[in-house]
Amino acid sequence: QVQLVESGGGLVRPGGSLRLSCAASGNIFSIGATAWYRQAPGKERDLVARFTGSGITNYADSVKGRFTISRDNAKKTVYLQMNSLNPEDTAVYYCNANIWTSATISANYWGQGTRVTVSS
Repeated sequence: QVQLVESGGGLVRPGGSLRLSCAASGNIFSIGATAWYRQAPGKERDLVARFTGSGITNYADSVKGRFTISRDNAKKTVYLQMNSLNPEDTAVYYCNANIWTSATISANYWGQGTRVTVSS
């Protein structure tokens, strides 16, 4: 069984920062691409940032220059550093990862989500 567990969400004032973490556990052979998505109330789930298996990062235009995705392969953890937060960043943030459970078997996994609220 593979699990992704997010943490680090909470309430923050506009202009503040948060760092989200997503820890993978279980039968993991290797971790491929990882990403953070978010879903605001009444909206669809959108890609925020992605870290490809080859180390390339991509960001949604709305977060470029403010958010940074990174990962620690030894800890099997991916992070999302969020700076200069504004109320439009309020959403439930989900971790997503493509995880290999053997040399030939992989699947896509989602975490349970962590809520981020930006409000004064």
